[in-house]
Amino acid sequence: MNLRKDDKKKLIDNRIFIPSILIIIAISIPFSLYEDESLDLLNVIFDKIVEMFTWGYVWYAIILVGAGLYLAFSKYGDVVLGNPTEKPRFNLFEYASILIAMGLGSTIMRTGMIEWANVAVDPPFGVEPQSVEALLWGNSYSMFMWSFQVFAIFVMAAPAMGYILHVRKRPFMRISEACRVIFGDKFTDGYGGKVLDVIFLVSILSGAAVTLGLGTPIVTYSLSEIFHIEITFGLTLIVIIVWVILFTLSAYLGIERGIKKLSTWNMYFAATFAIFIMLAGPGIFILNYFTDTIGFLLSNYIDLSLNTNSLGMEETSYVERNTVFWFAYSATWAMLHSVFAAKISRGRTIREMILTYLLAPTLLSWLATGVLGGLGVHRYLTGEVPVLDIIQEDAMAAIPAILNTLPLSTIALVFFVVIAMIFLVTTLDSTTYTIASYTGTQNMSKAEPSKNLRIIVAAVITVLALILMRIGGLAPLEVLSGLMGIPIIFIQFLTIYAVKKMMDEDRAWIYNVRKKEGEK
Repeated sequence: MNLRKDDKKKLIDNRIFIPSILIIIAISIPFSLYEDESLDLLNVIFDKIVEMFTWGYVWYAIILVGAGLYLAFSKYGDVVLGNPTEKPRFNLFEYASILIAMGLGSTIMRTGMIEWANVAVDPPFGVEPQSVEALLWGNSYSMFMWSFQVFAIFVMAAPAMGYILHVRKRPFMRISEACRVIFGDKFTDGYGGKVLDVIFLVSILSGAAVTLGLGTPIVTYSLSEIFHIEITFGLTLIVIIVWVILFTLSAYLGIERGIKKLSTWNMYFAATFAIFIMLAGPGIFILNYFTDTIGFLLSNYIDLSLNTNSLGMEETSYVERNTVFWFAYSATWAMLHSVFAAKISRGRTIREMILTYLLAPTLLSWLATGVLGGLGVHRYLTGEVPVLDIIQEDAMAAIPAILNTLPLSTIALVFFVVIAMIFLVTTLDSTTYTIASYTGTQNMSKAEPSKNLRIIVAAVITVLALILMRIGGLAPLEVLSGLMGIPIIFIQFLTIYAVKKMMDEDRAWIYNVRKKEGEK
């Protein structure tokens, strides 16, 4: 398909961008004005979904892991996303760092520190709350949240997106383009294709606004502790403005000069912070608890993966409810992660892309959870911080309370703030870059998205987040974002079928693979 002359003159494809914005506004205004009623309604809907489709979400995530392993280790795994003779755009450390920063974001700082406590007060499988076993379930579940199922959800549309961009050289890196092989030109170029693209944009724009809003407290609570000031909307606004400047600048600079550098720097910062906690904090306890947690997780991984609590009847624990929400919310972000992973994977094989995304973020998240969660559990067991009491009142307040127990606590809090901010910057600059790539009219197989368009997208995300935070509408939109993952699930399966169909048509496992040494 060739770009039309009208499209070449325009910066953005308004046929998908404007409807997406209008839909978000139409959803956000009533939910924001009637937050309590909206939240009650959405929670009723979500609870019904948990009741009826827990089994579906559980199998959905497992099937995606299976599909990923199939593509990685079958003949399709050797297919190169691009010219088989070209080298990958990034070395393995840079590539993994970018995927980690995109995949984890600042959320790992929150879940790693306090998610264990949510499980400990309401553990699964009839375990006694606040018991030693409940503490093991807590940190194990925190690791489970950031493991193979979630990263399979994030990456499994990427092979199709990477194939259309780097192999078939399609001008638009869009879901509709990936499904062209299934539905044909008439559907893709008509209203059907636009509907698919609008679904993608609505889910990502709303998810980005929610992420900016929900990521802010991770920083504001720590700043409040450092400077002994109250948490106000003014403080929140200052944090968001700084964030916006950083992620807009990073997105403007692009992948090489912005996103890649921030991602690799943050790996070093995170490693330094972890070493500091180990040396200044209960390092021996953390190592022992991490070892116990890994053993407990591996022993119970299948139980967690297939748990629906069917015999619990009306009683569901935090784990069942949160797992469904987590998979649904991850599905909302799935296409964004896949589009971005596809963009940076030129020169990588499908096997390299899938396995890197399954393994690298999982490894780092387990290490982060081991260190941060281990510190929190130690402070709870010694009585220094009543973590389980705090999280039932205000979960975010537990983070500075735990970090304040470390020697040089101010330095620890500053480190935590810096890492959390960079994590969110790398998530949102990747988001901004991806949305600009998706909605732009330039040929994405040959060009980067317009810098001006990246700024426009950053401004849209920021305005949405600020309006919703000011009105108080983030809570219902967070639940709604999880619900919006439902149509994305069907689109994911379409893209998996599409990439197999394209590779079969092109016989890519023969013609688009690297030649072994000695082959001509």
